[in-house]
Amino acid sequence: QVRLVESGGGSVQAGESLRLSCVASTSAYNTNSMAWFRQSPGAEREGVAGIRSGGSIAFYADSVKGRFTISRDDDKNAVYLEMNNLKPEDTAKYYCAAAFHGGNLRSASQWGAWGQGTQVTVSS
Repeated sequence: QVRLVESGGGSVQAGESLRLSCVASTSAYNTNSMAWFRQSPGAEREGVAGIRSGGSIAFYADSVKGRFTISRDDDKNAVYLEMNNLKPEDTAKYYCAAAFHGGNLRSASQWGAWGQGTQVTVSS
């Protein structure tokens, strides 16, 4: 069974940084896009950042541009999200996504594989 395992979440103060990691149990995703989404209670799952195979950036949410950086290391079957200058509004559960079906990369419905999520809490 293919798995995506996220780590690196935690509770921080506003202005601090966190680095999320997602490791896949297969190298099959290395030839496809991967992404990070986040979801707060009562809200829809929101696309945060996406990266194409080869490492080119697919998208950043406007709210995180200049603060978050997505990267990937295909030798480790991993994708990362470096989050700097965190704000309370970044508080959410963050999910790694793979197995992109096509269409809108920012739409959660276009992704077929998900991790269990890692919680990020930012206090003011």
